[in-house]
Amino acid sequence: MNGDDTHGEHATELTGPTGPVGPGADRLLGAEADGEEQAIEAALRPKDLGEFVGQERVREQLDLVLRAARQRGATADHVLLSGAPGLGKTTLSMIIAAEMGAPIRITSGPAIQHAGDLAAILSSLTEGEVLFLDEIHRMSRPAEEMLYMAMEDFRVDVIVGKGPGATAIPLELPPFTLVGATTRAGLLPPPLRDRFGFTGHMEFYGAPELERVIHRSARLLDVEIDAEGAIEIAGRSRGTPRIANRLLRRVRDYAQVKADGVITQEIASRALAVYDVDGRGLDRLDRAVLTALLKLFGGGPVGLSTLAVAVGEERETVEEVAEPFLVREGLLARTPRGRVGTPAAWAHLGLTPPQGTGTGGVQSGLFDG
Repeated sequence: MNGDDTHGEHATELTGPTGPVGPGADRLLGAEADGEEQAIEAALRPKDLGEFVGQERVREQLDLVLRAARQRGATADHVLLSGAPGLGKTTLSMIIAAEMGAPIRITSGPAIQHAGDLAAILSSLTEGEVLFLDEIHRMSRPAEEMLYMAMEDFRVDVIVGKGPGATAIPLELPPFTLVGATTRAGLLPPPLRDRFGFTGHMEFYGAPELERVIHRSARLLDVEIDAEGAIEIAGRSRGTPRIANRLLRRVRDYAQVKADGVITQEIASRALAVYDVDGRGLDRLDRAVLTALLKLFGGGPVGLSTLAVAVGEERETVEEVAEPFLVREGLLARTPRGRVGTPAAWAHLGLTPPQGTGTGGVQSGLFDG
């Protein structure tokens, strides 16, 4: 099988996503948030760096940047935050504004399709205001080039007229702080990336950090949860606070309807079984991909398109939704010849690899041909 399909409170929301984005965005274990969930998240967000859980290195570095700017009485440097969805990039942008005592305006890269869109936003900013630009790597090229000058010189050139008679009128901007967020930092052109004074990469959370997130959210939601219940939820949250909070709310519903409202390890386990989230954080789609790979194709290697047909999903859904977590967990490998299941995948599903493969297809996928 050919594997060539392998590749790699003071907030003013100007514009942004109002629903699920991308394949599988409405999954219980999806890291994207729809409009309703964004409202719930707002109530759970920490308001300052002291409340923010996890990301110690980024938090410490950012604290120094903001404190120094306040002591100088200056606007904070532009900040670029990269990392997977649901790790706290939007929350940190709001904390930056709160720490600087400034308003924040929120928009997204896909919403800025023309340089004029960006010029309208920039020209309406007030001094010291924070502009949060989510998914900055998806901004149009003309707007991106305008942003270079705005970030460096606090100036934009507005083009008036068309053709030979067009003239550029320089427009001075008040000092502002741009906070850019991206899930794919490698797609940012170097000239844009170099104009950020501080760059922070958000890592996936460990179980102890997620437990702290869950306990904090439980207090805010007025939910009673014991230590074992928090451990159970944290272990299935894929290292992502957004998913941990979402699972907490679903377990809360189960505990309210099926029990006495208290979340214990047993209640959490039973509740998450109802929602098809297993002990390792895999959901129905994840297990379907692994099951097809191991049972139908003997562990691979198998091409992505063939695997997608086998599970009845679009190729993009398998590649963008299921594969990243399966690869990160060491359950699936992407090789030049196709997808292969690892020994951990066979063990997780309680299956025995075919005789003679030893690694359930990994060895042949990695080293054949």
